[in-house]
Amino acid sequence: MAGTALSRRGRLAIERVDEDDVQALVFQGYGKLRGACYLVLEVVDPARARGWLASLVPRVSAGSGRPDGRAVNVAVTHEGLRRLGLAEASLAEFPVEVQEGMTSPHRSRLLGDVGAAAPAGWEWGGPGSPSPDLLLLLYAPDDEQVARLRDEEAARAEASGLRLVRALDTHDLGPVEHFGFRDGVSQPAIAGFGRPGPAMHTVRAGEFVLGYRNEHDQVPPTPTVDAATDRLDVLPETAGGRRDLGRDGSYLVVRQLEQDVHAFWRFLDQCTRRADGSSDGAARTRLAARMVGRWPGGAPVTQSPEHDDPALAESNEFGYAADLAGHVCPVGAHVRRTNPRDSLPPKPGTDASVAVGKRHRLMRRGREYGPPVDLAGVLAGGELPRWDDEAGDVRGLHFLCLCADVARQFEFVTHTWALNAQFDGLYDDADPLLGGHLPTGHSFTEQAVPVRRRTRGLPAFVTVRGGAYFFLPGVRALRYLAALGG
Repeated sequence: MAGTALSRRGRLAIERVDEDDVQALVFQGYGKLRGACYLVLEVVDPARARGWLASLVPRVSAGSGRPDGRAVNVAVTHEGLRRLGLAEASLAEFPVEVQEGMTSPHRSRLLGDVGAAAPAGWEWGGPGSPSPDLLLLLYAPDDEQVARLRDEEAARAEASGLRLVRALDTHDLGPVEHFGFRDGVSQPAIAGFGRPGPAMHTVRAGEFVLGYRNEHDQVPPTPTVDAATDRLDVLPETAGGRRDLGRDGSYLVVRQLEQDVHAFWRFLDQCTRRADGSSDGAARTRLAARMVGRWPGGAPVTQSPEHDDPALAESNEFGYAADLAGHVCPVGAHVRRTNPRDSLPPKPGTDASVAVGKRHRLMRRGREYGPPVDLAGVLAGGELPRWDDEAGDVRGLHFLCLCADVARQFEFVTHTWALNAQFDGLYDDADPLLGGHLPTGHSFTEQAVPVRRRTRGLPAFVTVRGGAYFFLPGVRALRYLAALGG
């Protein structure tokens, strides 16, 4: 049951979350379930769709246990809640960014979704494509088993008042992503759950689960419903005689990010060629590592500046305060931007700086899609292959992250840190991986004494192809939504 643990001095220490009411995706990424697929669904017949949801609830994975066979989670957009029958008064209590959605003009500018990445050209979720109402997240031990699960669940949904907008399949690349770098090393830990992690990465539950205290020591308001509409009497009571729809839920950000792996390595190769025009494989990989902030094997540049180090592949206990000028790890490196650790005001190198970062952490749950590019020779320092760009293969990342405040967490990290061309004293440098579609910021600076080095003209390596903001309800809230209109 939910509760609060108090220290001897009476101050809040750790809150115990009602694990059985929280969808398991919040606690884990289902690492042993290597197959995954996400079904984007549209509500066609609300009454039948609610019946489908009612039949799904018993199969939804909840709690912090580790499933070995399969896992199922479900999320719903703001418009999907409306189509399921949620009252307008309750819809109005959701955060404005969730109400507006990812594709509103203001949010598109905020997220850098312009040019070729603009929502008008998205494959799903954009203004010219069907509205995503629900997202069914499916996991199984391998690709073959998840394909069977996908087909079963898609058929069940389409027979129950829903239409399949898109099936977002994934491809198991193991611990790396398509550019060839080890991924998923740095994740926050929820205070009081699992193995204790470093203090820098241990974050209060309220940063990811609604209804609990966050790093501001606040419990933000959650969407509520009229108690009279809770026919099953499942939702917890809240102030004013209403019921809490949001408690034990979270917000799920989904973005389909297409990666141009060939363009990435070709650009780096051109930037690092020797005077005689030949490829310099070591310099190419070094520049790539400094743009990312980690070497392909995972070693942080700040701990191993000149070469990859297998012993540091999963190293995560480090900061940037000793390198505020960026002479070891460039200030604009991707991982330094998205998690500045202890390097920002006030008082870099102290708990006060770390506390700033904790208020903007994201719980990432993404999976790659599309066939991998064979980069073994490239990472070993060899010449680039003559890649056939006409093969038609597309690849990328289905980026998923969980947070309790989309604006303060996901949107802040994206706009204020990643895409900000003046981040932490820079002049015209957006994120070297994500900023290619912006009108400015196409430089990458390597700080050095006596002269810095600037790589100019970075193209777009990552392009958004779809996305939406979803509400990931608690299990009790799912039961409430399934009973609407009954």
